[in-house]
Amino acid sequence: EVQLVESGGGLVQPGGSLRLSCAASGFTFDDYVMSWVRQAPGKGLEWVSAISYYGDKTYYAESMKGRFTISRDNAKNTLYLEMNSLRSEDTAVYYCAQFSGSWTHEYDYWGQGTQVTVSS
Repeated sequence: EVQLVESGGGLVQPGGSLRLSCAASGFTFDDYVMSWVRQAPGKGLEWVSAISYYGDKTYYAESMKGRFTISRDNAKNTLYLEMNSLRSEDTAVYYCAQFSGSWTHEYDYWGQGTQVTVSS
């Protein structure tokens, strides 16, 4: 069955960097647009970034542009999110998700998430 396993989160100081990974299995990875979404404490889900089948097109929420980079390695069935210039407001649980292709029900599957805490 579809499985998405996020890793790479942790505690980092403001201005620091982290690289998140998502190991995917149980589906044809390069048949799907993949996304990162996050949920900060006390807030709802927020879309972070998305990447096309082969990685040639990437998309970012406005506050992430210039700081975050999404990428994928289809040979390894792995999705990445490079996070730079981190701010306290980036503190959240980060999830990778398989995009359904529908704008009404965006995600078919997502992982358990990895905690990112930005604090001095």
